[in-house]
Amino acid sequence: MSQSTMDKTDPKQIKRRFLVIAFILGGIAFYVLIKYFAAMLNPPGADFIAPPRDTMERGAILDRNGRTLAIQTRMGNITVWRPNIEDIEELTTDLSPLLEISAGEIRKNIEGSASDFLYLKKQVELSVIQRIQSLRTQGKLAGISIEPVLGRNYPHKNLAAQIIGFTKSDNEGGAGIEYSFESELAPRDGKNGNQVILTIDTNVQYILEDIAARSMEENKAEAAMLMAMDPRTGDILGSAILPGFDLNDISASTEISRMDRTAIWDYEPGSTFKVFSIAALMDSNSIEPDTYFVCNGEYTRGDRITIKCMGNHGNVNAEDIIVYSCNAGAAYASERMGTASFAAALENFGFGRRTGAGTPGETPGLFRPINQWSERSKPTIAMGQEVNVTALQMLQAATAIANDGVLMPPRIVSRIKSDDGKTIREWKPGEPRRILSEETARNMQRYMKAGTEDLGIGRFARIKDIPIGVKTGTAQMYDPKTRTYSETDYIASCIALVPAENPSLVLYMVLIKPMGNYYFGSRTAAPAIRETAEKLIDYLGILRERNPQESHSGQIIIPAEDILTIGDTVPDFIGRAKRSLAPLLRRDDLILDIRGEGWVVRQSPAPGTPFRPGITIILELE
Repeated sequence: MSQSTMDKTDPKQIKRRFLVIAFILGGIAFYVLIKYFAAMLNPPGADFIAPPRDTMERGAILDRNGRTLAIQTRMGNITVWRPNIEDIEELTTDLSPLLEISAGEIRKNIEGSASDFLYLKKQVELSVIQRIQSLRTQGKLAGISIEPVLGRNYPHKNLAAQIIGFTKSDNEGGAGIEYSFESELAPRDGKNGNQVILTIDTNVQYILEDIAARSMEENKAEAAMLMAMDPRTGDILGSAILPGFDLNDISASTEISRMDRTAIWDYEPGSTFKVFSIAALMDSNSIEPDTYFVCNGEYTRGDRITIKCMGNHGNVNAEDIIVYSCNAGAAYASERMGTASFAAALENFGFGRRTGAGTPGETPGLFRPINQWSERSKPTIAMGQEVNVTALQMLQAATAIANDGVLMPPRIVSRIKSDDGKTIREWKPGEPRRILSEETARNMQRYMKAGTEDLGIGRFARIKDIPIGVKTGTAQMYDPKTRTYSETDYIASCIALVPAENPSLVLYMVLIKPMGNYYFGSRTAAPAIRETAEKLIDYLGILRERNPQESHSGQIIIPAEDILTIGDTVPDFIGRAKRSLAPLLRRDDLILDIRGEGWVVRQSPAPGTPFRPGITIILELE
């Protein structure tokens, strides 16, 4: 046997090698333990260490006017090292009001932990961190340390909570815009995240949430939705979804309160849907404005199909069906159109498809293919049952009525900006498209306006000095347990055009399971729509009949290379440089919304539109 072979098998040599390796591993372990205990034994009074200065920031979420809805901020995780606790009674008493956790729960968490180290609360706001630091400098809170982290702060707390969404403990989007625009908001490639600008107006949102909360309470409803949209642009100005939650305290929320019902929850709309079914029938010439049907209180076909009506309306035409919400009239009218054509016309409004407004988890609703329809389906769908919609779909469909037949996809995000405020791109969910004739849309505007008159079903939404168009609805909720419609649970709703002709605002209110004195949409949702319209008309500057007319020539001379005048109509801005528009920003008789940089490539309203004080002119520049 060779000498080398003997060395390899020499027990003494093996033992020496083992001792060397053990010594090295022991040294590493000792070093790790020293570092661990140094971190855990952060002495009282130690400063809160901010995250590294080169840490990139998550982009802000802003409303349409630049108000901050979500912003990155320094925060801290509150940790506990049990061996260092001196007086647990004093510690829990001091921490309880700061962390908004009961002293008993804090003690239970500490004593019930399987480890000496535990997190007591994560992502605590800087103001609370500073108060904890103050106590530690006084020699209190022994055993408590602060782990610096970057977190998210939501200045308006509950406002538009389901729309904005929230971030998880790792500062990644967990829901809402925070989640769906994660790729824009998150820092990457050594750069700060981009800013996401919403179409939401914070003031409008406050108004909607206030009215929705009071309406929900007055009508003892389980939940409520109240939305406002500019049909000309598709911009959602506000979207109240209640019950809500505090974005700064996700732990206190529930899955239901976090749900964006306007995009995710689908339901049978009831009679508000008649606006679209009757519009589809008229636009196809299946019925004319002077086509009459006989309502004796119900719709029957043979002895198998019966649809009840809320009254005996006698002879009714399309206008009467809308004004009195006649179920029988809508059902009889549906017989005039072929099933396939009827289904296609309603799908053209966007039912059965996602709107693409920008909210995550949006559902397409339920619009079954015609091979799954029964004999009863067409007349039932015409009155708003056997079809499931989302609130976003209803808003989108209403734009076709408001825009004289042109459907405008809704959007909740208007543009993306870099962290230094430069617009990267506009965000558009889809292009507008004509789905109705101008004549049909204007007839429906007129019918909805008539619905607010003395005998109309929408009279409780009427405003004295500005005509609005309204359609209410009351739908029985389907009970999956009994597989029948509930006799106690309803969805009350109301959709409105403000004003009725040439609308600049669409409102939509939904009350889920109202249990007060009334459950009809006409007595629950319509009054809330009236109050909402009253407040938003003033805030948005929509002209009232009682408002005094401004005495103004309507002309202005721009000190530029050429002269831009605004007379009785909106001029053509296409091709004008941004700098030439600056003087218009000083006018108090119009609202100028300039989007982008460079020269005007698109405008709304179109050139030649009658000019009226308070008009909003949207100019898109590239």
